[in-house]
Amino acid sequence: MCPEDPDRQVVEPVEGTAPPHDDAGLDLARTIARSLARPGARRRAGTKDVGQRPSRRVDPQASGAHPDDRDPQLLDSTIGRLIAEQGWGTDVRVHGVFSRWDVMVGREVAQHCSPESFTDGKLVVRTDSTAWATQMRLLAPTVVRRLNEELGDGTVTIIDVLGPHGPSWKRGLRTVRDGRGPRDTYG
Repeated sequence: MCPEDPDRQVVEPVEGTAPPHDDAGLDLARTIARSLARPGARRRAGTKDVGQRPSRRVDPQASGAHPDDRDPQLLDSTIGRLIAEQGWGTDVRVHGVFSRWDVMVGREVAQHCSPESFTDGKLVVRTDSTAWATQMRLLAPTVVRRLNEELGDGTVTIIDVLGPHGPSWKRGLRTVRDGRGPRDTYG
């Protein structure tokens, strides 16, 4: 008899014979079979009892019948909430005006002038010629008023009008160090 398990018998090996069979694997199988025979043990082991209804598991993270933050949300409301939380409202409205620039200032002006950036109430507008830069400076108060009607009072305080980009004279075969380039506005 084995002191750990009274049902298990240990046979001492006889010299010259093969070692006796260890029935620990068989005992393990019997123990598992006995534990599955108890009521409710099959559910714990992952097997189904015949004739029993499956139990309903309650998920504490599951949403109820009423709307919840964990429910799927519409993209519009989610983006709106993100914009409000991050404080991006003015920037989004201003960039919306950038996309509708031709409607705001007119088609002819929009063909020659385009917004470049908006920072702290200052709108930077780039023109394609010096003549249109002068024209845009004259139209600036009207454009500021119209933009503030669209975006909210005081959003745009000043329009900085920039002329056209001239070619760079910094590179090439015939460059002069600290030279000021040709004296033309290209416009």
